[in-house]
Amino acid sequence: MTALATTNKTSKRRLLLASDRSDQSSELASILRSVGDVDTISTAQIPEKPGQDLSGIVVDINLRSPESVQLVRNKLQSAAYREMPRLFVLADALHHASMQAWALGATDTISRPFDARGILQRIRAAFPDSTGYDETDRGKALNRGVEAAHMVMVKMFERLPAGEPLKFSDIVAAENKIIKAIKHNSLREWLTTVGCHHTETYRHCLFVTGFAVAFAQHLGMRDDDQRRLARAALLHDVGKAFIPVALLDKPGELTMEEMSIMREHPRRGFDALSAQGGFPPEMLDVILHHHEMLDGSGYPNALSGSEISDIVRITTIVDVYAALVEKRAYRLQFTHAKAFSMMEAMNGKLDQQLLQAFRPVAFGHY
Repeated sequence: MTALATTNKTSKRRLLLASDRSDQSSELASILRSVGDVDTISTAQIPEKPGQDLSGIVVDINLRSPESVQLVRNKLQSAAYREMPRLFVLADALHHASMQAWALGATDTISRPFDARGILQRIRAAFPDSTGYDETDRGKALNRGVEAAHMVMVKMFERLPAGEPLKFSDIVAAENKIIKAIKHNSLREWLTTVGCHHTETYRHCLFVTGFAVAFAQHLGMRDDDQRRLARAALLHDVGKAFIPVALLDKPGELTMEEMSIMREHPRRGFDALSAQGGFPPEMLDVILHHHEMLDGSGYPNALSGSEISDIVRITTIVDVYAALVEKRAYRLQFTHAKAFSMMEAMNGKLDQQLLQAFRPVAFGHY
């Protein structure tokens, strides 16, 4: 056994539980102690510089209290906290509370009432220790995930246009490998690996999938919801399988006529998979509507506001961001800061609350 393995075997989580709900946090502290050492403090006692042995911080505050929110924001803005897992407790599953937690930099969330078994699974995922973990598993998981995603691309863009049906089971078989690859490695490693792909359309779909999965994990989505978003992102551009390759790979900006043809891809993808049957409504929704904008300026149906579902809003954000930070035949990629500022300027078109929740994912992978 190597020295590293020996160290890993004896490692243990040390967690900081910062709470302004001392009367309600005792149950959570008890659950946390079953997976590590826990120091319970008030939000005012959050140290400016956490110890190097700290595995992460759990924040249990009233997210409707401006004073508590501002105090935590001030404490957690240091680089030391941005580099560690930050789990926020929600008093309920209300959209406002979730958004507030994400805006404060949550890397995961849990909700009351607590389900001890479920909480422990989330804690272990949010604050992994290294006990019994084989480092080589990371590389294997990444390779399996990229290979699985690539096979879906082949089926979408090569076999589907030739008349071979694309099966929902093909996507299900790939999604778990993709999620595991990003969870046990990093978004940066995923993007670096798939960024070497020679086919621009494949590369874009794999970028979007990577960003979508990382965003879902950052938002603390349930496993089922992560899988739904992963499979929708993977297939969002399936309609491009029916667009001429010469148009997809054109080394220059498209003419108005060419753009009109390109804009047919959401409808063509939707029609193809609807005719086949077996694909869940939310996947078809993303395929058809990922170019819709909140102000009604998108296509193909000029949807607006509440007509656009949450899963479409999320996919649209990661789709636009991926397109901006990718190198294209007719332009260099934009920097991450420039891409994000361009999307912030799309006020009224993109869900700005979701966009701000996406910020840590956009800026945290490079």
